[in-house]
Amino acid sequence: MSETRTGRYRGRDQRLREIVRLLRSGENRVEDLALAVKVSESTVRRDLASLEADGEISRTYGGALPSGPFHETALGERMNIEVAAKTSIGAAAASYVEDGATIFVDAGSTCAQLVEHLRDRRDVTVLTRGLEIAVMLADSPVEVVVVGGAVSPSSHGLTGAITQLVLERFSVDIAFLGCDAVHPSRGVGEPTIEEAATKELAARDARRTVVLAHADKLDPGAVPTWAHLPPGWTLVTDETTEERLHPFRQHGVTVVSATG
Repeated sequence: MSETRTGRYRGRDQRLREIVRLLRSGENRVEDLALAVKVSESTVRRDLASLEADGEISRTYGGALPSGPFHETALGERMNIEVAAKTSIGAAAASYVEDGATIFVDAGSTCAQLVEHLRDRRDVTVLTRGLEIAVMLADSPVEVVVVGGAVSPSSHGLTGAITQLVLERFSVDIAFLGCDAVHPSRGVGEPTIEEAATKELAARDARRTVVLAHADKLDPGAVPTWAHLPPGWTLVTDETTEERLHPFRQHGVTVVSATG
């Protein structure tokens, strides 16, 4: 085999490994992958087809997901993914919070964008299981109540018996939930049953449940557990394709566009 051809194949192998790494970090749109690895979108599609044939990934609408067991991306990495979309979603969700409201705010990067828009609000109480959420609001006029529990190393969210005990003592106006995936009938997908149970409980005792999810979260992927949501919940998303939103509307979900 010639040196040129050997070099070409070595470069392609490195590109495929980089694509898998990007997929595992949460970057899964074809156009974003193409920019990251500096090739055309058609080349990325061929690479994805090759990876799928080898069983390393699963193709999705407009992109792909890594195959195998689900691994939640660390919060620090997620804070730098889809920032513009999450900012728009957070702003749209914040408009639902009225003066005097008591709300539950989930852990996670999109919920962090929500509280960015609540920093100066007065006469609002935030019940949260997110450590970063509590710190972000600590020096604001917002009253913050942190539920206890065990800390998830990836999301820095609290779960467990103590968390559930505190949640059962509160009745909130709105439960704002983040997610690893969202489905019209299953609800929100989570990496562990503890996370799913916590979100299901928070939604159960809320007057309204609002799920914050950027477009990539509308694909169930390999998420292992699900939190069922009460009827009539609301989805705030930057997704604009009616083909993907229609199933949610069919299940009675209120879909709110947050396209910036």
